[in-house]
Parts: sequence; C-alpha cells; structure tokens
Amino acid sequence: MMNDAEIQIQFPQPGNWQEFTMTAIYQDKGGYRPPARYTQDEIPAEQAPAMESVVAALVGLGEDWQAVQVWARLGKDVLTLAEDGAYTMIDAVSLTVEAVHAETKGRRIFTASDYPAFILTDPAAVEFFRFFTKDERV
Repeated sequence: MMNDAEIQIQFPQPGNWQEFTMTAIYQDKGGYRPPARYTQDEIPAEQAPAMESVVAALVGLGEDWQAVQVWARLGKDVLTLAEDGAYTMIDAVSLTVEAVHAETKGRRIFTASDYPAFILTDPAAVEFFRFFTKDERV
C-alpha cells in the first residue's frame, strides 16, 4: 500500500465539476517529486471516465454542500465474497472532501465515514490514481 502519494483536486467554482485543477503529489526514487498540476483540459481522454466517477461520488453531497477541494488516496477496502463470508482486500481510492455550504458558506470536511460512496473500488479509479502518481522505483 502506498501512503506517500495523493491527488488533490480543487474546484474554483463549487458545483461546477467541469472546471478543476488537479495536483498529483508523490515520491519518486529520489524521495520527492515536485507536484504535477493538470487542468480539466489536460486529463487524457482514456482517464476521463475515472474522473467522472469521482464527480459522481461528489454529487452525493447534495445541493446544500459543494466540494471545493478533494484529496484522493490509494488504500485497501474489504470485498466480501460468496456465502461463506470470506473476504479479500482490494485496492480502492478513498476521498476526503472539503465542502462549502451553499447558504451559510460554512466549511466542513467529509470522509467515507459520512459518505460510503467516497470509497471508489472501480478499477478505473484505481488506474487513474496510479496513472497520475507513477512511481519510478518500479
């Protein structure tokens, strides 16, 4: 499990999911890589569906709260298998979201504890994370 990488996504206009700046932060074989920034126009077409899954999770916040910043980290999630109750650990992207309230303008941090949909187990989301946080040590 890689704990030395994350992706930060900023939405300058809360509620406008089409405009964002994404920053990939990770360590390379030298120990640190300066953050790489991307705009919505710089996301490769093959990675767009995974970004859409992030946005779909954010829409679950409802109309009162609008995401302004998201932190995505790669981790593990439990997948239950079959009727015997056995389970396996799978890679998943976990989102932490800073949101602003539409009326009061108050801010709050939401996690997967608040919204289970913030754990993205879709393989495309995991690949998206890895695509932007490539580790040259491999």
